[in-house]
Amino acid sequence: MHLAYPAVLAALLFCVGLYGVLARRNAILVLMSVELMLNSVNLNLVAFDVWLRDALHGGQALTLFTIAIAAAEIGIGLSIVLMVYRNRGTSDIDRLRDTAEGHEDDTAETADTADPDTASPAQKAEATA
Repeated sequence: MHLAYPAVLAALLFCVGLYGVLARRNAILVLMSVELMLNSVNLNLVAFDVWLRDALHGGQALTLFTIAIAAAEIGIGLSIVLMVYRNRGTSDIDRLRDTAEGHEDDTAETADTADPDTASPAQKAEATA
């Protein structure tokens, strides 16, 4: 078998995964796209291992290592996404700008135009300084 067939298939899989990472807004779909990219790399590793006829099968060993790392990454990533969904109510990446607690919105009014009754303590301190 020629090396071109699995290499082209791996390139197509990687491109589909890259498109998924760049275009999708759902965090779970982004994680699935990353997995697709990792699987295309695994396909290349095995194809080149077979093509080079490596006696130690280093490509296949590295593929097993990559699969183990990908499984750990998916487990941790999915648990983070679930916790963010529980706390924020969405897994939309555009809405998850900052994961810090108490982050003020950029659309908040400045201290000089804000109503003194609704201003935050930080805005009141800036206004008096």
